[in-house]
Amino acid sequence: MSVQKSPSATKTRDAERSRAVILKAASEEFSLFGLGGARIDRIAERSGLNKRLIYYYFSDKDQLFQAVLEAAYRKIRESERDLNLEALKPAAAIRKLVEFTWNYYLENPDFLTILNSANLHKGRHIQESNHARALNSPLIELLGEILEKGRISGEFRGGIDAVQLYISIAGLSYFYLSNNSTLSIIFGKGLMNPKAKSERLSHMCEVILGYVLRN
Repeated sequence: MSVQKSPSATKTRDAERSRAVILKAASEEFSLFGLGGARIDRIAERSGLNKRLIYYYFSDKDQLFQAVLEAAYRKIRESERDLNLEALKPAAAIRKLVEFTWNYYLENPDFLTILNSANLHKGRHIQESNHARALNSPLIELLGEILEKGRISGEFRGGIDAVQLYISIAGLSYFYLSNNSTLSIIFGKGLMNPKAKSERLSHMCEVILGYVLRN
């Protein structure tokens, strides 16, 4: 005997599906055109949904962009949690985080372009989002625990700030990838060929571990 689903449950699932489709289409639009160049008409076309439905769930383009940012941060934070860094030895955990960050940025270039757009608008969408800011706290707390674990074991030196370290890890990947076109031309080197990318990852691991390890 089949169980009839309540109308409210069906409506909720339909709403969740619609929001997910809209966010995916909006993410593609914002990554291509930025916040300033993105158009709700194109997002509606990409999603296959009525433009009025987009405005029903998200009152305007700014709110939709904020939701896309929140979803982007949630996705990377969930992927970082899946690394199970707390189960690793401190140096292995730091190396794994560096490798993950590099590979995640490579595999999700839309994440970088959306962040670029957010920064062009002075980060106001993050400032107005409690969800996005709250997502970063567990990662920093975990990184702080890893650093303290390494300090107690004598593997790491003391006095390392977890926020500064994470910014350095992210920045080493972010700058290289977001500026690879100009850097490749300036230095006359294809920075995105397999050998260059492998060299970059090795360099980043050496730089970060060289900083945290006790001499």
